[in-house]
Amino acid sequence: MSRYLAEPPHRHGTAASTAVVLVNLGTPDAPTAPAVKRYLREFLSDPRVVEIPKPIWWLILNGIILNVRPKKSAAKYATVWMQEGSPLRVHTDRQTKLLKGLLGERGHQITVTSAMRYGSPAISSVLTHLKAAGTTRILLVPMYPHYSASTTATVVDEACAWLQQLRNQPEMRFVRNFHDDDAYIAALEKSVRKHWQQHGALGEKDRLVISFHGLPQRSLDLGDPYFCECHKTGRLLSERLNLKPEQVKITFQSRFGKATWLQPYTAPTLHSMGAEGINRVDVICPGFVADCLETLEEIAQEAREDFLAAGGKAFHYIPALNEDDAWIKALADLVERHLAGWSTKTAIDPQALEVSARQALKFGARS
Repeated sequence: MSRYLAEPPHRHGTAASTAVVLVNLGTPDAPTAPAVKRYLREFLSDPRVVEIPKPIWWLILNGIILNVRPKKSAAKYATVWMQEGSPLRVHTDRQTKLLKGLLGERGHQITVTSAMRYGSPAISSVLTHLKAAGTTRILLVPMYPHYSASTTATVVDEACAWLQQLRNQPEMRFVRNFHDDDAYIAALEKSVRKHWQQHGALGEKDRLVISFHGLPQRSLDLGDPYFCECHKTGRLLSERLNLKPEQVKITFQSRFGKATWLQPYTAPTLHSMGAEGINRVDVICPGFVADCLETLEEIAQEAREDFLAAGGKAFHYIPALNEDDAWIKALADLVERHLAGWSTKTAIDPQALEVSARQALKFGARS
Protein backbone atom coordinates (compact mmCIF):
# COMPACT_ATOMS: atom_id res chain seq x y z
CA MET A 1 0.00 0.00 0.00
CA SER A 2 1.41 3.40 -1.04
CA ARG A 3 2.21 5.94 1.65
CA TYR A 4 0.86 8.63 -0.69
CA LEU A 5 -2.67 9.54 -1.68
CA ALA A 6 -3.81 8.60 -5.19
CA GLU A 7 -3.00 11.27 -7.76
CA PRO A 8 -5.32 12.44 -10.54
CA PRO A 9 -4.02 11.86 -14.11
CA HIS A 10 -1.23 14.29 -14.95
CA ARG A 11 -1.73 16.43 -18.05
CA HIS A 12 1.24 18.16 -19.64
CA GLY A 13 0.87 21.81 -20.51
CA THR A 14 -1.94 22.53 -18.07
CA ALA A 15 -1.99 26.19 -17.02
CA ALA A 16 -1.22 26.97 -13.39
CA SER A 17 -4.28 27.46 -11.20
CA THR A 18 -4.20 29.49 -8.00
CA ALA A 19 -6.35 29.42 -4.86
CA VAL A 20 -6.56 31.46 -1.67
CA VAL A 21 -7.80 29.76 1.49
CA LEU A 22 -8.92 31.84 4.46
CA VAL A 23 -8.41 29.76 7.63
CA ASN A 24 -10.07 30.56 10.93
CA LEU A 25 -9.96 28.72 14.24
CA GLY A 26 -13.14 26.69 14.00
CA THR A 27 -16.53 26.17 15.57
CA PRO A 28 -18.93 23.44 16.61
CA ASP A 29 -21.44 22.39 13.98
CA ALA A 30 -24.33 23.14 16.34
CA PRO A 31 -24.91 24.72 19.78
CA THR A 32 -25.31 21.31 21.40
CA ALA A 33 -23.23 19.44 23.95
CA PRO A 34 -22.32 16.55 21.59
CA ALA A 35 -21.20 18.96 18.83
CA VAL A 36 -19.21 21.08 21.26
CA LYS A 37 -17.59 17.96 22.73
CA ARG A 38 -16.40 16.83 19.27
CA TYR A 39 -15.01 20.27 18.59
CA LEU A 40 -13.27 20.63 21.95
CA ARG A 41 -11.74 17.16 21.71
CA GLU A 42 -10.04 18.05 18.43
CA PHE A 43 -9.07 21.56 19.52
CA LEU A 44 -7.72 20.70 22.96
CA SER A 45 -5.90 17.59 21.72
CA ASP A 46 -3.52 19.72 19.65
CA PRO A 47 -0.14 19.72 21.44
CA ARG A 48 0.51 23.27 20.25
CA VAL A 49 -2.67 24.46 21.98
CA VAL A 50 -1.99 22.73 25.29
CA GLU A 51 1.69 22.17 26.09
CA ILE A 52 1.24 19.65 28.89
CA PRO A 53 2.77 16.14 28.76
CA LYS A 54 0.36 14.08 26.69
CA PRO A 55 -0.42 11.29 29.22
CA ILE A 56 -1.25 13.81 31.94
CA TRP A 57 -3.31 16.02 29.66
CA TRP A 58 -5.21 13.03 28.22
CA LEU A 59 -6.46 12.17 31.71
CA ILE A 60 -7.48 15.78 32.44
CA LEU A 61 -9.12 16.29 29.06
CA ASN A 62 -11.07 13.02 28.89
CA GLY A 63 -11.67 12.58 32.60
CA ILE A 64 -12.81 16.09 33.48
CA ILE A 65 -13.01 18.74 30.76
CA LEU A 66 -14.94 16.82 28.09
CA ASN A 67 -17.41 15.62 30.72
CA VAL A 68 -18.11 19.07 32.16
CA ARG A 69 -17.39 21.85 29.72
CA PRO A 70 -19.41 20.89 26.57
CA LYS A 71 -22.82 21.42 28.19
CA LYS A 72 -21.81 24.80 29.63
CA SER A 73 -20.21 25.95 26.38
CA ALA A 74 -23.20 24.77 24.32
CA ALA A 75 -25.49 26.98 26.41
CA LYS A 76 -23.21 29.94 25.69
CA TYR A 77 -23.09 29.19 21.96
CA ALA A 78 -26.90 29.09 21.92
CA THR A 79 -27.03 32.74 23.03
CA VAL A 80 -25.05 33.95 19.99
CA TRP A 81 -26.02 31.39 17.32
CA MET A 82 -27.28 33.00 14.11
CA GLN A 83 -30.04 31.75 11.85
CA GLU A 84 -27.42 30.74 9.26
CA GLY A 85 -25.22 29.03 11.85
CA SER A 86 -22.20 29.80 14.00
CA PRO A 87 -21.23 33.51 13.86
CA LEU A 88 -17.61 32.66 13.12
CA ARG A 89 -18.56 30.42 10.21
CA VAL A 90 -21.17 32.85 8.87
CA HIS A 91 -18.83 35.85 8.89
CA THR A 92 -15.94 33.86 7.45
CA ASP A 93 -18.16 32.67 4.58
CA ARG A 94 -19.26 36.22 3.88
CA GLN A 95 -15.68 37.50 3.98
CA THR A 96 -14.69 34.77 1.52
CA LYS A 97 -17.39 35.80 -0.97
CA LEU A 98 -16.58 39.49 -0.67
CA LEU A 99 -12.85 38.86 -1.09
CA LYS A 100 -13.46 36.73 -4.17
CA GLY A 101 -15.63 39.47 -5.65
CA LEU A 102 -13.10 42.23 -4.99
CA LEU A 103 -10.18 40.21 -6.35
CA GLY A 104 -12.30 39.46 -9.41
CA GLU A 105 -12.95 43.19 -9.88
CA ARG A 106 -9.19 43.70 -9.78
CA GLY A 107 -8.78 41.23 -12.64
CA HIS A 108 -7.68 38.10 -10.79
CA GLN A 109 -8.78 34.68 -12.03
CA ILE A 110 -8.51 32.86 -8.76
CA THR A 111 -10.35 30.48 -6.45
CA VAL A 112 -11.16 31.86 -3.01
CA THR A 113 -12.44 29.52 -0.33
CA SER A 114 -12.27 28.98 3.42
CA ALA A 115 -11.42 26.31 5.97
CA MET A 116 -11.42 25.83 9.73
CA ARG A 117 -8.43 24.60 11.67
CA TYR A 118 -10.70 22.58 13.93
CA GLY A 119 -14.11 21.32 12.93
CA SER A 120 -15.43 21.68 9.41
CA PRO A 121 -14.62 22.34 6.70
CA ALA A 122 -11.27 20.84 7.63
CA ILE A 123 -8.09 22.17 6.06
CA SER A 124 -7.17 18.75 4.64
CA SER A 125 -10.54 18.28 2.94
CA VAL A 126 -10.47 21.76 1.42
CA LEU A 127 -6.92 21.29 0.12
CA THR A 128 -7.77 17.85 -1.28
CA HIS A 129 -10.75 19.33 -3.12
CA LEU A 130 -8.58 22.12 -4.58
CA LYS A 131 -5.95 19.64 -5.76
CA ALA A 132 -8.60 17.45 -7.40
CA ALA A 133 -9.82 20.55 -9.24
CA GLY A 134 -6.33 21.10 -10.65
CA THR A 135 -5.07 23.80 -8.31
CA THR A 136 -1.28 24.05 -8.43
CA ARG A 137 -0.62 27.09 -6.21
CA ILE A 138 -2.23 27.71 -2.82
CA LEU A 139 -1.99 30.72 -0.51
CA LEU A 140 -3.18 30.02 3.04
CA VAL A 141 -4.25 33.05 5.03
CA PRO A 142 -4.63 32.29 8.76
CA MET A 143 -7.15 34.86 9.94
CA TYR A 144 -5.11 35.64 13.03
CA PRO A 145 -3.54 39.12 12.85
CA HIS A 146 -1.00 38.14 15.51
CA TYR A 147 1.32 35.17 15.12
CA SER A 148 1.33 32.52 17.82
CA ALA A 149 2.54 28.95 17.96
CA SER A 150 -0.92 27.94 19.20
CA THR A 151 -2.79 29.54 16.29
CA THR A 152 -0.91 30.38 13.08
CA ALA A 153 1.64 27.60 13.51
CA THR A 154 -1.09 24.99 13.85
CA VAL A 155 -2.40 25.96 10.41
CA VAL A 156 1.08 25.51 8.93
CA ASP A 157 1.41 22.16 10.73
CA GLU A 158 -1.87 20.87 9.34
CA ALA A 159 -1.17 22.02 5.78
CA CYS A 160 2.31 20.52 5.83
CA ALA A 161 0.95 17.23 7.19
CA TRP A 162 -1.35 17.17 4.17
CA LEU A 163 1.55 17.91 1.83
CA GLN A 164 3.48 14.95 3.25
CA GLN A 165 0.78 12.64 1.91
CA LEU A 166 1.22 13.82 -1.68
CA ARG A 167 3.47 12.60 -4.44
CA ASN A 168 2.80 15.63 -6.64
CA GLN A 169 2.70 18.64 -4.32
CA PRO A 170 1.32 22.07 -5.22
CA GLU A 171 3.23 25.26 -4.41
CA MET A 172 2.12 26.65 -1.07
CA ARG A 173 2.56 29.93 0.75
CA PHE A 174 1.42 31.19 4.15
CA VAL A 175 0.67 34.61 5.59
CA ARG A 176 2.47 34.78 8.93
CA ASN A 177 0.77 37.84 10.47
CA PHE A 178 -0.61 41.30 9.72
CA HIS A 179 -0.75 42.89 13.18
CA ASP A 180 0.92 46.11 12.00
CA ASP A 181 -0.47 46.22 8.47
CA ASP A 182 -1.42 49.84 7.80
CA ALA A 183 -4.72 49.03 6.06
CA TYR A 184 -5.75 46.63 8.85
CA ILE A 185 -5.03 49.29 11.50
CA ALA A 186 -6.92 51.85 9.39
CA ALA A 187 -9.94 49.52 9.25
CA LEU A 188 -9.87 49.21 13.04
CA GLU A 189 -9.64 52.99 13.37
CA LYS A 190 -12.61 53.43 11.06
CA SER A 191 -14.71 51.01 13.10
CA VAL A 192 -13.93 52.89 16.35
CA ARG A 193 -14.65 56.30 14.83
CA LYS A 194 -17.91 55.01 13.37
CA HIS A 195 -18.86 53.85 16.86
CA TRP A 196 -17.98 57.24 18.33
CA GLN A 197 -20.15 58.99 15.75
CA GLN A 198 -23.08 56.99 17.08
CA HIS A 199 -22.30 57.09 20.81
CA GLY A 200 -20.11 60.15 21.25
CA ALA A 201 -16.38 60.47 21.88
CA LEU A 202 -14.75 59.30 25.10
CA GLY A 203 -14.90 61.62 28.09
CA GLU A 204 -12.38 62.04 30.90
CA LYS A 205 -13.89 59.17 32.89
CA ASP A 206 -14.28 56.89 29.87
CA ARG A 207 -11.86 54.28 28.55
CA LEU A 208 -11.13 52.30 25.38
CA VAL A 209 -10.27 48.72 26.35
CA ILE A 210 -8.37 46.79 23.67
CA SER A 211 -8.86 43.12 24.54
CA PHE A 212 -6.91 40.27 22.97
CA HIS A 213 -7.28 36.53 23.44
CA GLY A 214 -4.97 35.34 26.19
CA LEU A 215 -2.16 32.80 26.20
CA PRO A 216 -0.25 31.21 29.07
CA GLN A 217 2.56 33.47 30.32
CA ARG A 218 4.88 30.55 29.62
CA SER A 219 4.40 31.07 25.89
CA LEU A 220 5.93 34.54 26.13
CA ASP A 221 8.75 33.28 28.33
CA LEU A 222 9.58 30.62 25.72
CA GLY A 223 9.80 33.14 22.89
CA ASP A 224 6.32 33.42 21.36
CA PRO A 225 5.96 36.92 19.80
CA TYR A 226 2.18 37.12 20.32
CA PHE A 227 2.22 39.41 23.37
CA CYS A 228 4.49 41.94 21.68
CA GLU A 229 2.51 41.93 18.44
CA CYS A 230 -0.73 42.56 20.36
CA HIS A 231 0.82 45.55 22.09
CA LYS A 232 2.03 46.94 18.78
CA THR A 233 -1.49 46.74 17.35
CA GLY A 234 -2.82 48.50 20.43
CA ARG A 235 -0.19 51.23 20.21
CA LEU A 236 -0.73 51.86 16.50
CA LEU A 237 -4.50 52.00 16.91
CA SER A 238 -4.26 54.36 19.89
CA GLU A 239 -1.96 56.68 17.95
CA ARG A 240 -4.35 56.82 14.98
CA LEU A 241 -7.20 57.63 17.35
CA ASN A 242 -5.13 60.37 19.06
CA LEU A 243 -5.85 58.93 22.48
CA LYS A 244 -3.88 59.72 25.60
CA PRO A 245 -2.13 56.79 27.34
CA GLU A 246 -4.51 57.00 30.32
CA GLN A 247 -7.53 56.65 28.01
CA VAL A 248 -6.49 53.20 26.72
CA LYS A 249 -6.00 49.84 28.39
CA ILE A 250 -4.70 46.69 26.67
CA THR A 251 -5.95 43.48 28.29
CA PHE A 252 -6.15 39.72 27.65
CA GLN A 253 -9.28 37.61 27.89
CA SER A 254 -10.36 33.94 27.79
CA ARG A 255 -8.10 32.66 30.53
CA PHE A 256 -8.34 28.89 30.99
CA GLY A 257 -7.07 26.78 33.89
CA LYS A 258 -5.05 27.80 36.94
CA ALA A 259 -1.77 28.73 35.26
CA THR A 260 -0.66 32.36 34.97
CA TRP A 261 -1.72 33.85 31.63
CA LEU A 262 -0.81 37.08 29.87
CA GLN A 263 -1.89 40.05 31.96
CA PRO A 264 -3.75 42.20 32.75
CA TYR A 265 -6.86 40.02 32.51
CA THR A 266 -9.85 41.64 30.80
CA ALA A 267 -12.65 40.69 33.22
CA PRO A 268 -10.94 41.81 36.48
CA THR A 269 -9.76 45.01 34.76
CA LEU A 270 -13.30 45.92 33.72
CA HIS A 271 -14.59 45.13 37.19
CA SER A 272 -11.96 47.40 38.74
CA MET A 273 -12.79 50.20 36.30
CA GLY A 274 -16.46 50.04 37.25
CA ALA A 275 -15.62 50.07 40.96
CA GLU A 276 -13.15 52.96 40.56
CA GLY A 277 -15.67 55.31 38.98
CA ILE A 278 -15.01 54.88 35.27
CA ASN A 279 -18.33 55.83 33.69
CA ARG A 280 -18.07 54.21 30.27
CA VAL A 281 -15.92 51.66 28.52
CA ASP A 282 -15.77 50.87 24.82
CA VAL A 283 -14.24 47.45 24.17
CA ILE A 284 -12.69 46.36 20.88
CA CYS A 285 -11.09 42.97 20.17
CA PRO A 286 -8.66 43.44 17.23
CA GLY A 287 -7.42 39.84 17.36
CA PHE A 288 -10.80 38.60 16.12
CA VAL A 289 -11.52 39.65 12.53
CA ALA A 290 -14.88 37.84 12.72
CA ASP A 291 -17.27 37.91 15.65
CA CYS A 292 -17.51 34.66 17.58
CA LEU A 293 -18.26 33.23 21.01
CA GLU A 294 -15.30 35.04 22.60
CA THR A 295 -16.55 38.46 21.45
CA LEU A 296 -20.33 38.12 21.41
CA GLU A 297 -20.77 36.15 24.62
CA GLU A 298 -17.62 36.65 26.70
CA ILE A 299 -17.29 40.39 26.01
CA ALA A 300 -20.65 41.74 24.82
CA GLN A 301 -22.58 39.77 27.46
CA GLU A 302 -20.44 38.62 30.41
CA ALA A 303 -18.00 41.53 30.48
CA ARG A 304 -20.86 44.01 30.14
CA GLU A 305 -22.61 42.51 33.16
CA ASP A 306 -19.41 42.56 35.22
CA PHE A 307 -18.66 46.21 34.46
CA LEU A 308 -22.18 47.47 35.10
CA ALA A 309 -22.54 45.40 38.27
CA ALA A 310 -19.31 46.94 39.59
CA GLY A 311 -20.69 50.47 39.20
CA GLY A 312 -20.00 51.37 35.56
CA LYS A 313 -22.63 53.42 33.74
CA ALA A 314 -22.26 52.47 30.05
CA PHE A 315 -20.62 49.57 28.24
CA HIS A 316 -20.19 49.28 24.47
CA TYR A 317 -18.73 46.40 22.50
CA ILE A 318 -17.35 47.55 19.14
CA PRO A 319 -18.05 44.71 16.65
CA ALA A 320 -15.27 42.83 14.87
CA LEU A 321 -14.36 43.93 11.35
CA ASN A 322 -16.57 41.20 9.86
CA GLU A 323 -17.72 42.40 6.40
CA ASP A 324 -16.54 46.01 6.73
CA ASP A 325 -15.53 47.44 3.34
CA ALA A 326 -12.22 48.83 4.61
CA TRP A 327 -11.30 45.42 6.06
CA ILE A 328 -12.17 43.50 2.89
CA LYS A 329 -10.03 45.93 0.91
CA ALA A 330 -7.19 45.52 3.41
CA LEU A 331 -7.52 41.74 3.11
CA ALA A 332 -7.43 41.93 -0.69
CA ASP A 333 -4.31 44.12 -0.55
CA LEU A 334 -2.68 41.61 1.83
CA VAL A 335 -3.53 38.70 -0.47
CA GLU A 336 -2.24 40.49 -3.56
CA ARG A 337 1.12 41.16 -1.90
CA HIS A 338 1.51 37.49 -1.02
CA LEU A 339 0.50 36.41 -4.52
CA ALA A 340 3.42 38.36 -6.00
CA GLY A 341 5.06 36.36 -8.77
CA TRP A 342 2.03 34.14 -9.30
CA SER A 343 0.31 35.46 -12.41
CA THR A 344 -3.40 35.38 -11.55
CA LYS A 345 -4.76 38.19 -13.68
CA THR A 346 -6.63 37.70 -16.92
CA ALA A 347 -4.14 37.24 -19.75
CA ILE A 348 -4.28 39.73 -22.62
CA ASP A 349 -4.27 38.29 -26.14
CA PRO A 350 -1.46 40.09 -28.09
CA GLN A 351 -3.34 39.65 -31.38
CA ALA A 352 -6.50 41.14 -29.91
CA LEU A 353 -4.43 44.02 -28.51
CA GLU A 354 -2.90 44.63 -31.97
CA VAL A 355 -6.34 44.67 -33.61
CA SER A 356 -7.59 47.13 -31.01
CA ALA A 357 -4.60 49.39 -31.67
CA ARG A 358 -5.27 49.35 -35.44
CA GLN A 359 -8.91 50.21 -34.90
CA ALA A 360 -7.93 53.08 -32.62
CA LEU A 361 -5.55 54.43 -35.31
CA LYS A 362 -8.25 54.19 -37.98
CA PHE A 363 -10.73 55.98 -35.73
CA GLY A 364 -8.18 58.69 -35.04
CA ALA A 365 -7.51 59.15 -38.77
CA ARG A 366 -11.23 59.64 -39.46
CA SER A 367 -11.86 62.08 -36.61
